[in-house]
Amino acid sequence: MIALIQRVTQASVTVDNQITGEIGQGLLVLLAIEPEDNEAKAKRMAERVTGYRVFEDDHGKMNLNVGQIGGDVLVVSQFTLAADTTRGMRPSFTSAAEPEFSKKLYQYFTQQCRELGFSAPTGIFGADMKVALVNDGPVTFSLKV
Repeated sequence: MIALIQRVTQASVTVDNQITGEIGQGLLVLLAIEPEDNEAKAKRMAERVTGYRVFEDDHGKMNLNVGQIGGDVLVVSQFTLAADTTRGMRPSFTSAAEPEFSKKLYQYFTQQCRELGFSAPTGIFGADMKVALVNDGPVTFSLKV
């Protein structure tokens, strides 16, 4: 499981000209599911994402997590993060999990974020989504479990 997290001042995802999810300050999470992933990994990833200290404290150090700053998380499925880009000029997606399996774990990950106290709005799994964000910093990290 791969999560690309971006610290944002605002972010939204739109499908068919309708906003399906939006947040103010917080984290945009682009999530990829791989074949060997499971619910335990999804739960651990939710804990890592929401606990990852990427927001500055009073001394300018990244010591605060998204909950400590009163932020939220916007979760968007992004199977292309699991692409194999080691050869050639075209990515291979054989390392991404099958859509039905991925959707289930994507929804489980989002539910885990909600159980941790975040509203965790989302895009629509498998849809053509337009993501808008203001990356704060910019600060972007790739997490893997």
